[in-house]
Amino acid sequence: MKIAILAGDGIGPEITEEAVKVLKAVGDFEFEQALIGGVAFDKYGEHFPEETRKICENADAVLFGSVGGPVASKEAKWQGCETNSILALRKAFSFYANLRPVKLYKGLPCVLKDEIVEKGVDILCVRELLSCIYFGEHKTENGRASDVMQYTEDEVRAIARIAFEAAMKRSKKVTSVDKANVLDCSKLWRKVVEEVAKDYSECEFEHVLVDNMAMQIIKRPYDFDVLLMPNMFGDIISDEASVLSSSLGMLPSASLNKDGFGLYEPSGGSAPDIAGRGAANPIGQILSAAMMLKYSFNMHKEHDAIVAAVDMAIADGYRTADIAEKEHTFVSTDVMGDAIVKYINL
Repeated sequence: MKIAILAGDGIGPEITEEAVKVLKAVGDFEFEQALIGGVAFDKYGEHFPEETRKICENADAVLFGSVGGPVASKEAKWQGCETNSILALRKAFSFYANLRPVKLYKGLPCVLKDEIVEKGVDILCVRELLSCIYFGEHKTENGRASDVMQYTEDEVRAIARIAFEAAMKRSKKVTSVDKANVLDCSKLWRKVVEEVAKDYSECEFEHVLVDNMAMQIIKRPYDFDVLLMPNMFGDIISDEASVLSSSLGMLPSASLNKDGFGLYEPSGGSAPDIAGRGAANPIGQILSAAMMLKYSFNMHKEHDAIVAAVDMAIADGYRTADIAEKEHTFVSTDVMGDAIVKYINL
């Protein structure tokens, strides 16, 4: 099984190194490195070079780190970096379905009230990834800017089926998030989702407007199982949900195309302010690698072993700076990775 490693920029190489360390502890894989983002621009003059595309095409799955530099930077290599790399990668391989599990870890700092925490949180965010406002026309001229949001019935139907199929293996509840009181795209979204829901009569199903969802996911997160969301809304709500896991650095994700080929990446960004300091949290990347084992390689035992090892490391008091409270001593990126490897039991 060949894995394309696209570590990218910022903290990407550090956290990816720990994920590879964990993968080596559970199986025999072939790894091939490729450049993307700013580091690719330095060598090739472009963010997503053809050589990287070919390495991904010849792999069985892709493990992605992060791309991008300081937001205020005027350097050419950072201009349009995310659009030209990660969005281009998603488009090149038609990664239309993004899965982001959100879990509440006992013992980690959480903004929620204790009575909410006690009820537990286990949510799967299912986000459409290839349409909506990010892939519509973008135009600025004569002091006016526009970004076009668009969806087709087929695009909505495809991601809705992913959500309902996932719910059938979980708690059989789907919450569809839209803005159907204002947007035509959301009215179409709601219509198609309701049609798909008829094929899954065992599933409880509801609509929630996105502005209300932003409140409800904090107020009563224990009530939700699978969240079905358009691209932009899913981007925002899944990041908001990260606080339930204590840090964005805890969240993994999988992006899949219709052939089952997958891109696996943490939900956090490149964090250039802490890059190279050993301060990054590798757990989101390690859990992304675990998702790769589950969805791309059908290695469920190994997936479960990594997830359990993360749980045990946290329970034993291992913390990186982003998830440490004042009374905790925090560890470096590599020490956290070593701890997780230590707890793996196959």
